[in-house]
Amino acid sequence: QVQLVESGGGLVQAGGSLRLSCAASGRTAGYSVVSWFRQAPGKSREFVSAIMWTYNATYYADSVKGRFLISRDNAKKTVDLEMNDLKPEDTAVYFCATSPKQIGTVLRSPAAYTYWGRGTQVTVSS
Repeated sequence: QVQLVESGGGLVQAGGSLRLSCAASGRTAGYSVVSWFRQAPGKSREFVSAIMWTYNATYYADSVKGRFLISRDNAKKTVDLEMNDLKPEDTAVYFCATSPKQIGTVLRSPAAYTYWGRGTQVTVSS
């Protein structure tokens, strides 16, 4: 069993920055990837970014590429998402997720993930 807890959300003006953090606890050995998703009101959950636990590979949605940066601290079991140049369309609840399975080919799909945090709200005002 794995628990994920997100933090760092808030209200920011367009052009500003926020740093989200996802803290994992429990049995994470063998887990391959931790990802961030977001869900805006009335919309489906969408992939934002992913990072592999044991080797240097990161992935980003086109909408955030060049603005967001994902990183991890294996010792602390945390995955951070630094968000820069935020836009009103980035407003959403942000979730982190992980899976005990090797989901490399489908890591952009929410259905591939087993464990989810409760989310943290990010609101970007124009």
